[in-house]
Formats: sequence, C-alpha cells, structure tokens
Amino acid sequence: MKILVIDGQGGGLGRALIQRLCEAFPGQTIYALGTNALATSAMLKAGAHAGATGVNAIICQCRDAGLILGPTGLLLADAMLGEISPAIAVAIGRSPAIKILIPSDRCSLRVAGLKSLSLDDAINDAVSKAEALISGEAI
Repeated sequence: MKILVIDGQGGGLGRALIQRLCEAFPGQTIYALGTNALATSAMLKAGAHAGATGVNAIICQCRDAGLILGPTGLLLADAMLGEISPAIAVAIGRSPAIKILIPSDRCSLRVAGLKSLSLDDAINDAVSKAEALISGEAI
C-alpha cells in the first residue's frame, strides 16, 4: 500500500507521524510530501523513504495512494497560511486513498462528534487506524 504523509509549514506533525509509522511498519515505504522544502526535510529526517515538495508532487502522488495522513487543513484551500492551494485540496479530496487526518484548531475547522485530544494522542490514534487498515481490519 502506498502511504503518503503530507504536511506544510515546519513539518512537525508530519515528522511525528512518520516516526510512529516507521516504528509500526518497518518494511513499509512511506512517502513524505511537503508543501515547502522545510516540511519535506523534517519528514525525511524522521525516516521517510522518499520525499518531494510542492503542488505538482502532491497532485501526482495522490493519484494512486492507498493511505494519506496529515492535518485536516489539507482539505481546505488556502489553509496553513495559504500553503494549501485549491489544487492540493482537490487532489487529496479526489484521491482514492483512505484519508486519516488529524484535527487542529489552527484552520478554523471543527468536526462535530470528535472529542478533543492532545496532538500526541491524535497521532497515536492515526497510527492505530493505519495499522488496522493495513492489517485488513475495518476502521
């Protein structure tokens, strides 16, 4: 399964996701896609196997991804201080991949029915959902 971790700004969320995913799936190839070079670099340092930066890279990689992880702002055009272009939001939304997104108060998006978790707990939940999905369980 092709796993993408997409992040922007400093790449901190993506870095933490990749560290945990690499621990959970040592043989799995994980792609780091940053909206900027700083984010991509942080995710590669965390252990991603390959990385690319920018709108076109994200659009291309979303086409055949099986799983996409990142912040909820990925679905909102102009989120993350404008780093999420409309093209990125559309590419992620149209991707056949299952999306496991971590909510954040930073993008003015609130999802009803979710309890508030610390960032660390949300990352743990995202990785456990990825583990269930990859092992064939329903999530």
